[in-house]
Amino acid sequence: MKLYNGQAARALTFPPEVYKSLRVPEGKMKKTIILMGFAIALLTLAGISFGQTAAEHIQAGDGYYAGFDDQKALEEYLAAVQLEVSNYEALWKTARAYVDTADLVDSAGKDAKETRKKMYATAVTYARKAIAVNPNDTWGHFCLSAAMGKKVLLQGKKDQIDASKVIKVEIDKAIELDASNDLAYHALGRWHRRMAEIGGAKRALGSLFYGSIPKGSFAESEKLFLKAIELHPGYVNHHYELGLTYEALEKFDLAAAEFQKAIDLPVSSSKDKGIKKDAGIELVKALKKKKS
Repeated sequence: MKLYNGQAARALTFPPEVYKSLRVPEGKMKKTIILMGFAIALLTLAGISFGQTAAEHIQAGDGYYAGFDDQKALEEYLAAVQLEVSNYEALWKTARAYVDTADLVDSAGKDAKETRKKMYATAVTYARKAIAVNPNDTWGHFCLSAAMGKKVLLQGKKDQIDASKVIKVEIDKAIELDASNDLAYHALGRWHRRMAEIGGAKRALGSLFYGSIPKGSFAESEKLFLKAIELHPGYVNHHYELGLTYEALEKFDLAAAEFQKAIDLPVSSSKDKGIKKDAGIELVKALKKKKS
C-alpha cells in the first residue's frame, strides 16, 4: 500500500472528535518538538560514531598521527582493535602509538617512570599480538623491538642485557622482512652504539654478574645510520643519532654537521621539537671538542 494512495489516505481519516481529543496544548507541543529534535540529533551523532568501521578508525588514527596528535591516534587505533581484535594493522599501530605517547610523558611529573613503564609494557603486548596475527610483516617485529627497548631502559642492568639479545633478533627480523624499513636500521644503529659503549672493564665486570653481554660496534652503528638516512634523508632523528655515534668515534666535525642537519630539517614527527633542542645542545659540545 503506497503512502499517498487515495484509498489509503481515506482509510486513515478519523472523525473530528478524535482529532479534538488528540490535540496538544501549544506550549507543550513546542516543548515536545524541541525535545524530540534534540533526541534525534543525539541519536544521529551516536549512529555516526558507533557506525564507524575498524578501517575508518585506523584512517582517522593515521590522520591524527600525521598531525602529531599521538593520544588521539592511540584512541582511534584502540577503537579499531575493539571492533576487530585480530586486525594486524590496528594492533601494530596501537603498539606504536603507546610508545610514542609514553615518550612524551613529562619525566618530571609524579609517577612518570611507572606510567611510562606501564605504557611500554602495554605496547609490547600489542606488538606481540600483531606478530601472532601476522609474523611475516616488518612492523610487528619493529614495534616489538622499539617497545622492549624503551621499557628495559627503565629497568635494571640484568634486564637490559637479557632483553638486548631478544631486541636484536626482532630488529634483524624486521630488516629481513623489509630491507627498506629505515626505522629498523636506525634501531639497529642505536643497539650497536649502546653495546659498544660498554667498555672492556665494564663488560668483564658485567659478565660476572649478568652473564655474557652482546658486542656492538661504533663503526657498524655509523654504517647503519647512514643506511637509514639513505632510505629516509628527511627524518630528523636519523641525523641526530648519527651525530651521537660520530661523537663516540671522536669525529666531531662530522657530528656537528649531523646535529646541524637535525636542527635545519622540517619537523616530521611529534618528537622532533625535543630532538632538535637536544641537537642544539650536542652541536655546541661537538664544536667545542672540534676546536680543542
